[in-house]
Amino acid sequence: MTIRKRVSSGSPFEPKIGFSRAIRAGEHIHVSGTGPIWDDGSFDPGVGAQARRCLEIIAAALEGLGASAQDVVRTRIYLTDAADIEAVGAVHAEFFGAAAPAATAVVVVGFLDPRWKVEIEADALVG
Repeated sequence: MTIRKRVSSGSPFEPKIGFSRAIRAGEHIHVSGTGPIWDDGSFDPGVGAQARRCLEIIAAALEGLGASAQDVVRTRIYLTDAADIEAVGAVHAEFFGAAAPAATAVVVVGFLDPRWKVEIEADALVG
């Protein structure tokens, strides 16, 4: 039986929807879609700052499960405007560097909070 470990980010959506920020099952870590929520509930309007916040939350979740950005093997970037991929991609490259995970970018109609411009999820493999 694979032991599962979970980590929470404190997002108000976690208990409302019933999910974990991230879960580790054996060597696999899956980080849920992560929006740019600050601890006080505020949002930065800039898409680059929003991407950075998403990735900070993801990095903390990975750390809480014994991993780092260098263990990430796949990311999914969801955007409300395709033109934002350059700004988001630059931040993505800062976080993942040489790990260079497989990545997908998808344009969507919107997110749970209409102020969000980006949401990111990640999968990691450790051990």
